[in-house]
Amino acid sequence: MRILAIDVGTGTQDILLFDSTRAVENSVQLVVPAPTVIAAGRVHAATKRSRNLVLTGVNMGGGPVTGAVEQHMATGLAAYATPSAAVTFDDDPEMVRHMGITIVSDDEAAGLDADVVKLQDVDTDMVRRALKAFDIDPVWDALAVAVFDHGDAPPGYSDRRFRFDHLRDQILSQRRELLSFAYMADDVPAYLTRMAAVADTVGRQSPLLLMDTAQAAVLGSLEDPAVAAENCAVVANLGNEHTLAYHLHGSSILGVLEHHTHVVTPDRLEQHLEELMSGDLDGEAIWKAQGHGAVVVEGGESLGFLSVIGPMRGMLQGSRLKPYFATPHGSMMLAGSFGLLRAWAEHDPSAREEIMTALSTVGEDIGHHH
Repeated sequence: MRILAIDVGTGTQDILLFDSTRAVENSVQLVVPAPTVIAAGRVHAATKRSRNLVLTGVNMGGGPVTGAVEQHMATGLAAYATPSAAVTFDDDPEMVRHMGITIVSDDEAAGLDADVVKLQDVDTDMVRRALKAFDIDPVWDALAVAVFDHGDAPPGYSDRRFRFDHLRDQILSQRRELLSFAYMADDVPAYLTRMAAVADTVGRQSPLLLMDTAQAAVLGSLEDPAVAAENCAVVANLGNEHTLAYHLHGSSILGVLEHHTHVVTPDRLEQHLEELMSGDLDGEAIWKAQGHGAVVVEGGESLGFLSVIGPMRGMLQGSRLKPYFATPHGSMMLAGSFGLLRAWAEHDPSAREEIMTALSTVGEDIGHHH
């Protein structure tokens, strides 16, 4: 079985073409610029050419592309967006217009004398071209994608609070399992519009599973034997834009913290992680400090084993908390993709044994004999 797993971040998109006939370490692995970084580069190119800009496509991650569009307009150049692309910048069209972006119909966009930048989180054609360049057959049986979805917040409802309310509801009302944040395409809640946009983009070319990036990375970090051996742990994913930490017993969630990486200091993060375990963490204070929030289901424990993953994990280098830097299957950056594989195995019982066997096999191709 072949599964294309794509973890879409702010800085990179981490791609794994998993092949169950091979040890996972021998599967194709790519760490390449994130779609929002690629789109930002195309916007900057239009700015340098003094060309107006029209944004088409669908809802995708903002970050770099939002900054690039703002810089573009600051030079006096115009920026237009179709309704489906405008959602990238805000769920409320009036807020998009307030930024200075003119929302136009698809037909109007086609008639504009402007450089076109298409927004989308997943470009499978690009992946196929990359694979073909290395003489790799660009086919897969299933697709799994992780994105960071704030959700469709109603007007006047903070997107930070809306997203964290979604996390809180999942944790308090469901199985309190990391896997509760993974969905087959047909089961994605309607308000998770970024996941829905991915489903619309890739269509029905293959079965599709969607998951939140933060939970995928935490789930994938459990593929590291040292992390899996700890029944009680805090697993923290320090991403380029967001930091998320879970207090776990096995894969069961006892508490969660979500913050903006560039806002929280290392010292304050250490304090928050200890309070997450003890149960003293104040979620409202986290939100007021420009984070997303925190929720504690059970506390009363001291911080013992701390596993850290993510591109900004250096924040806790030398920390008094003595973190363990997880490297599942030898690759820290592919943790989210490995989490997507684990989620697929649980959502497709017919493939579970095949996937888990490949994940636990080390060395040469499965079934190879001398």
